[in-house]
Amino acid sequence: MADPALTALLARRPVFDAHVDSLQRQLDLGHDLGTRTRGHLDLVRGRAGGLGAVVLVNWVDPKHIAEGPGGARRRTQALLGQFHALASKHADQIAWAGNGELLDAARASGRIAGIPGIEGGHSLEGSLGDLERFFAHGVRVLTLVWNNHLDWIRSCQSGAGAGVPDGLAPFGRAVVRRMNELGMLVDLSHAGERSFYDALEATARPVIASHSGCQALHAHQRNLTDDQLRALAANGGVVGIVFCTAFLKDEAQREDARWRASPAFQAIAGPNDTEVFLRQGEWLQAHAEPLPMSVVVDHIVHACSVAGVDHVGLGSDYDGIGRTPQGLEDAGCYGRIAEALVERGFGLADVAKVLGGNMERVFRAVTGPGTAAAGAELAPLARAGAR
Repeated sequence: MADPALTALLARRPVFDAHVDSLQRQLDLGHDLGTRTRGHLDLVRGRAGGLGAVVLVNWVDPKHIAEGPGGARRRTQALLGQFHALASKHADQIAWAGNGELLDAARASGRIAGIPGIEGGHSLEGSLGDLERFFAHGVRVLTLVWNNHLDWIRSCQSGAGAGVPDGLAPFGRAVVRRMNELGMLVDLSHAGERSFYDALEATARPVIASHSGCQALHAHQRNLTDDQLRALAANGGVVGIVFCTAFLKDEAQREDARWRASPAFQAIAGPNDTEVFLRQGEWLQAHAEPLPMSVVVDHIVHACSVAGVDHVGLGSDYDGIGRTPQGLEDAGCYGRIAEALVERGFGLADVAKVLGGNMERVFRAVTGPGTAAAGAELAPLARAGAR
């Protein structure tokens, strides 16, 4: 990296990645994210790549709903416990950041600011009380819905049954309002279009779409239309551009589908779903036609042109995607985006906004100053999640 100013910027670790799925590897595979591991992200590579803050999400496979009442909640609690176990074991590398003041404290001490999130409202099991308990245990971001529809919100996927609303049901609006009151970020990635606009109508705070792309560049159901990007900007929110190859370009989506249908891919096995997913991703990365990093930059540039540079950030979806674009193979690579944006004519101030400043601004606006008492609630769950 020849530009001294860009090198100095990255040395300040400005990256705020709004969506990462690595906690599953720690829970299911015993990976210590405080050391260099397999997969896309750990604290070692993150620090090297300029990572200053990261939302580590608790994604729960909907199969846990079939375990009966409490199944999704228990899985969420187990993953959340792993976040706090990581922060306890590697307190020199990562610190829980429940608000802007704690984010500043983490940065001042040279640590990564860790922010727990939940991906999918099914973890709440229809209870505002569970939302409040998860908040008390440190969660500061909730993706309202994943790909499975709920009886209070429709996702962006097809196949919704008769019991699924067109957008947000009254309980969904209550979830958004309570999140506003608590100081938790509303995340609209995965939401259906009507759900997206209903949530914007219900919220009194800025929201994010943590890991999405631009439909104008690839008409994937997970991406946002230009009208949605403008509405997000009008709300004061931010879209985090995702690194998932299938969301970024039609040819990459077809390439992924072709290889996933192959006998060799279908034969990949392992001791549990998380290991299988990891092995599948490694196999795809080795065999599929690479998608250049420039496509990610194209989505960033388009989103900036439509929503404005103050409303675009990063949401890699590392460890939640099968393969990554060439040049963004892991969390040590964020700096390459900075270099590419400079090459596209972005000034350093705008590069800093996209890398993390915009997400940080919304995080501060929503979480507020916080209280010391909130942090006191974290200890019991941290002990329960320790390995």
